[in-house]
Amino acid sequence: MTESKESTVRLLITCPDQPGIVAAASGFLHKKNANIIHSDQHSTDPEGGRFFMRNEFFLPGLDHSGLEALRKEFADEVTNGFIMDWTLSPVWEPKKMVILCSKVDHALMELLWRWKRGDLEADISMVISNHPDLRESVEHFGVPFHHIPVGPTLRDKVSAEDAMFELMEGKADIIILARYMQILTTDFVARYSNKIINIHHSFLPAFVGADPYRRALERGVKLIGATAHYVTAELDEGPIIEQDVIRVTHSHDIDDLKRLGADIERHVLARAVKWHLEDRVIVDGNKTIVFRR
Repeated sequence: MTESKESTVRLLITCPDQPGIVAAASGFLHKKNANIIHSDQHSTDPEGGRFFMRNEFFLPGLDHSGLEALRKEFADEVTNGFIMDWTLSPVWEPKKMVILCSKVDHALMELLWRWKRGDLEADISMVISNHPDLRESVEHFGVPFHHIPVGPTLRDKVSAEDAMFELMEGKADIIILARYMQILTTDFVARYSNKIINIHHSFLPAFVGADPYRRALERGVKLIGATAHYVTAELDEGPIIEQDVIRVTHSHDIDDLKRLGADIERHVLARAVKWHLEDRVIVDGNKTIVFRR
């Protein structure tokens, strides 16, 4: 790990747009002798709109205790006069990630492979599945695997989620649904608001819900896609992070669509996860601002 990574922090800001926001934030960092490495900003409207900013900065010698002091000083000196939501996140502390899956492995394997080669800024705490099938594949990467079956009733689902909560306590900054074929309860979603990312195997809002490839085939679509989004209580309605598509023709059958779609799914999910881990995504209602590199 380089010195710059150990002393690098990401600042995210969301607030009503007005003059002076950038000056207040950058002036504070300049006074602290911080060097801004990357800076992105966006306004929905310069008059009455919403303003979003992402700064990545380097402050020599900054550690955990120093960051806590920096947060307090930022709150005292910068946020006055602004109705501001903000975070200061240390790059040197990777987010703890939990992956949920079922039997299909392509999205899961893509994440594990990218994580193993250092492309994802995360510590994968564990993989949890409602089936035992992928245990060997997961443990090959040195990641703990937990099998928690889910029965057909609501009581079964709640019991399974309680077992997940116990396992994930203090170990889940972000949860990834890598084709986890279970609908989470509203309690589960509420506990991890804007911290659960799902991959849906269609280009939302088309073909919401189950079996989208079959329905796409029946409609004779010429494009199929995949959508990575944050999970909300409304099925497949959460803020969209990333999407992609591929062309198909009348000659493709359902197996072709699933095979082609799986390739899109794994790449779309991996990009969305990477951007979340790098603090590039800001949720704005039911939309997202994504500061892509």
